[in-house]
Amino acid sequence: MNRFAKFSIAVLAWNVLVVLWGAIVRATGSGAGCGSHWPSCNGQIIPTPERVQTIIEFAHRIMSGVALILVLILLLWGLKSYARGSYQRIGFIGAAVFIIIEALLGAGLVLFKLVEANSSAFRAVAVALHLFNTFVLLAFLSLNAWWTAGGKRISLKQRGILPLMFAIGLAGVAIIGMSGAITALGDTLFPSTSLAHTLAEQSNPAAHFLIRLRIYHPIIAIFVSVYSLYFARSLYNQYTQLTGKRLAMLLGGLTIIQLLAGASNVILLAPIWMQVIHLFLADSVWISYILLAGYTLSVE
Repeated sequence: MNRFAKFSIAVLAWNVLVVLWGAIVRATGSGAGCGSHWPSCNGQIIPTPERVQTIIEFAHRIMSGVALILVLILLLWGLKSYARGSYQRIGFIGAAVFIIIEALLGAGLVLFKLVEANSSAFRAVAVALHLFNTFVLLAFLSLNAWWTAGGKRISLKQRGILPLMFAIGLAGVAIIGMSGAITALGDTLFPSTSLAHTLAEQSNPAAHFLIRLRIYHPIIAIFVSVYSLYFARSLYNQYTQLTGKRLAMLLGGLTIIQLLAGASNVILLAPIWMQVIHLFLADSVWISYILLAGYTLSVE
């Protein structure tokens, strides 16, 4: 790999770290650690760390700012390195567009006070959209790393049913992620004291909608995981090259591990450390799906 490809992988890894720290911000109720100010923190460029929440939120803003700078460097470097019309340009240009949207969505959560104890439907929709945009950003960064490391361009022509099957799988994982973001919000705002208490709340019509929605995330996850495992196995049997088999095994293996992590998250009543692991695995499944699609649908 050339230097640009290595830098692309580093940028992808950094953005995953930013996403994970964002989960810590939400889980610790630190979203308003800088008040309702943005881009300043409590009206200051460098705030006085009077609260732990301020430190957590300000650290996330610093990490997000570094991510934005890294992607812009990626864009400028890529535009200089790859000629107009090159398929590689799709990756870093798309990443630049969606990291700007990511920053605006993050700012919106703060400015519209969709943080801390806010349990409105507006906040639930906002966090779901934020997660979806994050997935799109990671998709472009993953494809950028894949293509600049030597991956071939993608074509959907004359590929039979494969594009549709990938579309179904990716849409399913995205829906899992969005429902998971809403479920995690509910776990933060309405923590359960026991598994029995959690199950009892599901049948209570007077319970908050974030509580009643919890049941749908694991159901969706099971259906999508079964589909993904079937799809990964069928692709593994079709591949003759080792790279394809390894990518299919990676997707299948991560899907199984994610299912186990999800079950553990429910049983343990969603502790913060488990939420972070669960989100990391979700990002990993998504990235592996993107790479598998990039490999399978590539043409010379």
